[in-house]
Amino acid sequence: MQIQINTDKNVDGHEQFAAQARSVVEGAIDRFRDRITRVEVHISDQNGKKSGQNDKRCVMEARMEGRTPAAVTHDAATVEDAVDGAAEKLARAIEHTIDRLATEADHRTDPPLPEPKEIEPAR
Repeated sequence: MQIQINTDKNVDGHEQFAAQARSVVEGAIDRFRDRITRVEVHISDQNGKKSGQNDKRCVMEARMEGRTPAAVTHDAATVEDAVDGAAEKLARAIEHTIDRLATEADHRTDPPLPEPKEIEPAR
């Protein structure tokens, strides 16, 4: 599973912060690791240099094999809180998608596939 961290020009995206954000994401969705190919994390400061309440935004998008991406957004007062909140939301969204797939499979009413017939060798 690949995790890509992106920040806008108003967020200090140094390597230590990126490693911390990567760790938070991995911790939140590790149980789904085998179903996810990539997670993109976009962190931004909506107000730039001006201060404001809940102006840090984290958008996360998880790409799951054979499915459309699951995306969530979380706004908070700090970038750390925004990442934590988005990671929690992403874990719930992935879990919901997986549960829905399992439920759909349990409720399928398709007729069973016919047994394959043996082909007699040509003479």
